[in-house]
Amino acid sequence: MLNNMTPTFIALIISMSLCVLAVLGDSFIKQASLKIGFTGWKWLLAGMAVYFFGSMGWFFVLRKVKLFTAGVWYAVGSVVLVTLASVFIFKEKISLLEIFAIFLAIASLVILYRFA
Repeated sequence: MLNNMTPTFIALIISMSLCVLAVLGDSFIKQASLKIGFTGWKWLLAGMAVYFFGSMGWFFVLRKVKLFTAGVWYAVGSVVLVTLASVFIFKEKISLLEIFAIFLAIASLVILYRFA
């Protein structure tokens, strides 16, 4: 199966992996924001470090894939993963409208991958 993967497909898989990395960074920064004053500075630095490594990954992904294509995958993946982190890690509530928007975002990914 790995032999049949195109460079574009591999780049999109890496893009989604970078999305996971970015959500990890987002979670670190959210954790920092929950601390009183500036006591969460270690979480903030961890988030910044994760963002840095994600940026290095983008450099390689964008050599193989159009910015638009990678960006849509990244954006939709971020929406889904940030929502999961919000609900399961930070115990935040999401509305029915937000759930509907997530389904539309996923549908856009399916359409983009099928016809782009």
